Formats: sequence, C-alpha cells, structure tokens
Amino acid sequence: MRVFVTGASGWIGSAVVPELIGAGHQVVGLARSDAAAAALTAAGAEVHRGTLDDLDGLRNVAAASDGVIHLAFKHDLAFSGDFGGAVQADRRAVEAFGDVLAGSDRPFVLASGLAGLVRGRVSTEQDGHDTGPNDTTRPGAGPEGRHATAELALSLASRGIRSSVLRLAPTVHGAGDHGFMATLVGIARKKGVSGSVGEGNARWPAVHRLDAAHLFRLALEKAPAGSTLHAADDEGVSLRIVAEVIGRHLGLPVVSVAPEQAGEHFGWLGDFLTLDCPASSTLTRELLGWQPTHPGLLDDLEEGHYFQAATV
Repeated sequence: MRVFVTGASGWIGSAVVPELIGAGHQVVGLARSDAAAAALTAAGAEVHRGTLDDLDGLRNVAAASDGVIHLAFKHDLAFSGDFGGAVQADRRAVEAFGDVLAGSDRPFVLASGLAGLVRGRVSTEQDGHDTGPNDTTRPGAGPEGRHATAELALSLASRGIRSSVLRLAPTVHGAGDHGFMATLVGIARKKGVSGSVGEGNARWPAVHRLDAAHLFRLALEKAPAGSTLHAADDEGVSLRIVAEVIGRHLGLPVVSVAPEQAGEHFGWLGDFLTLDCPASSTLTRELLGWQPTHPGLLDDLEEGHYFQAATV
C-alpha cells in the first residue's frame, strides 16, 4: 500500500516508517521541518512538507494514498497549557481525513492514549466508549478531548472507512526515548532523589517502541472497521518500582513525594504520575495476533541506556 503517515519523524513514527517499508509498503511522511524531511528521506520515505493545520494538503495526500496512519499531535501546544487547542487541531485533521476516505474502505489508523480511561481497575479495549464522537463540550479538560476524537475516528466505519484507534500506553520506551521515563531520570538527577507520588501505587501500562510500531502495521493491514486496539505489553508497572530502579542506577535515595507537592517536584509530569491506569491488550492480541517481542519496561530500564547521558 501507499501509506500517508503523519508524525512520521517523531519518536513512534520513526519506528513505524521502517516497519512499513520493511513489509513492502510505500510511505509518504508529513514533515514540518528540514530536519524531519531529511530523516524521512534517509529512511526511504517520500516527503510531504506541511503541518496539521494545512487541511487541504492533508486531504490531497490522503486522497492519493491507500491508507493513513495519523500519529501527529501537537504535544508542544498541549503541554504548554493549551491542551484544548491541540485537541481541536487533531479533530480537524481527523475530519479532513474522513472527508476524503469516505466510501473507499481504505484503512485509517488513529493514535490515541490509554491514560484516563477508567480508574481503579484494568481497562480493556471495550472501555472508554461512553464519550460520543460529537462530544466537544470538554475539549480542554484532559484526556476526554482525545477520547472524543478517537470516537469520531471509530464512527468513520459507518462512512465506509476501515478505521481503527490504537491506544498507546503512557510510556512507549526504548533506546533514544525522550518521553516520560527519560524525563523522570532527568528530574531524579536534578533533584538528587528518585521520587514517586505518595506510596507510588499508580500503575502504568508500557510498550516498547518497536512493538508499538509493529502493531500499527498490523492495524493498517488487517484491523476490522471500528476496532479499538491497545498497545500495551506490560499491563501495569508500579511507579514506585520504576523510582527504585532509577534510584539504584543513579545511586540516589528513593523518596515518596506528597501528592500536594507533586507539581513542585515533578513539574508538568506531576499530574500524570498520580494516574493509576493499568490496561489489558488481550483482545488486541487475539484479534491481530500481536505478540510483543522486545523488552518490557523494567527490563529496558535495566539495560542502562536511560542512564548513559544526562537527561533533561
């Protein structure tokens, strides 16, 4: 297939592109900078210069493609305080893709998130569908806005699109990661202690970047219309244990940070570290035959690459 990939040069996208090319697909990647364009060219992909705000450009490339994987999200905008703005930009892009793919039975795979689906129990692919596709009343309240966009993507199945939503674990780890785990390592170095919030009982699902990339390809190739998929290898890793591993590797004491001090200690990451959001991927594995083969989060941390250089 000729596949249009947004976010193609990002942390996950840069693994999805070679996964697709290695399986014989042709990739057109969205690039908003010279550096992104150069990385995509080096990986063997075609380049479409543009941004998520260039809706006409998105429509044109999608119309000329056999399928779309939408990974891009304005994380810089979201984490600078305008989460609602990032959500709305994402929704407009999904609407644009829906307009040109309608009636074609072509695949559309949307990246979404596992955080915030349910509280107090392990979530499954059947959870999180109580937010309707047209619920835009709380776009800036946190994960709810992204969940509404995911429901919009799933609803495209009724318009003749083989749409699926792939919910990513909060931490997609691996060598070169600059996400949540790398940030925790950087904070520990800066503060001189490795901390977790409260008792550290919050659990996060996790998946290796390369296993996530493989799941995106499987979704593109064979996910039935309207499928919800979970990219989670580890069902739920205790953040207290994560703090202990980081402390041991850095030679730092492990401490409990009071919930009311989480923002001061961890910055923007503080709120996320209180989320207990374990998740199952049993239904995804049964549906697509996905079997993660790369290290789980704790084993990946033990490999040491997160601690080889100072992390900000």
